[in-house]
Amino acid sequence: MAKAASSPELKQAFEKHLAQTKTHVERLEEVFKEIGEKPKGKTCKAMKGLIEEGSEILQEEGEESVIDAGIIVAAQKVEHYEIAGYGSVRTFAELLGKERSAELLQITLNKESETNEALNQLAEEIVNPEALMEAELAGARSQ
Repeated sequence: MAKAASSPELKQAFEKHLAQTKTHVERLEEVFKEIGEKPKGKTCKAMKGLIEEGSEILQEEGEESVIDAGIIVAAQKVEHYEIAGYGSVRTFAELLGKERSAELLQITLNKESETNEALNQLAEEIVNPEALMEAELAGARSQ
């Protein structure tokens, strides 16, 4: 999505989140150590569907800012899914008395929420107003 975004601010937000994701993985590895389990990869059908849906937006033709607006929507769907997951497992860690794991999961939950808020801000202040203006200009040209 970072490669497909035309907005420099949106590209930067995706690149920042990609770097954060590496830290999220490190925290998850620490959580698994605390609970005495080995992390195993498993394909999540819901996440796979969200990613496929987002990929469809990248294939669309249209004004760059309108595509960027669609990319933000797709990215926020992923963020909301991650927020729900991290919030749930953080609560389970608390209930199980795994305080360090709960703290680590809360840190990741906070970072995911910050990313979601950053995407909201980009949409509201930059991308959506540009998309609206481009759509209006395109409509005026076609009349």
